[in-house]
Amino acid sequence: MSVDSKKDMIKGKTNETVGKATDDNKKELKGKIQEKVEQAKEKADKVAEKINKKSEK
Repeated sequence: MSVDSKKDMIKGKTNETVGKATDDNKKELKGKIQEKVEQAKEKADKVAEKINKKSEK
């Protein structure tokens, strides 16, 4: 996981937690979305790496 990806996941979790604590549904949802987007990017990167390794053989 890249440093930028990790930072974005932390930002997402922070927004989600702050949203829950302040009863701000928009902020909570934004945090959840940020976290899920970063998880999807990470999975896509892993798949791309696997494809690259297979194509090198």
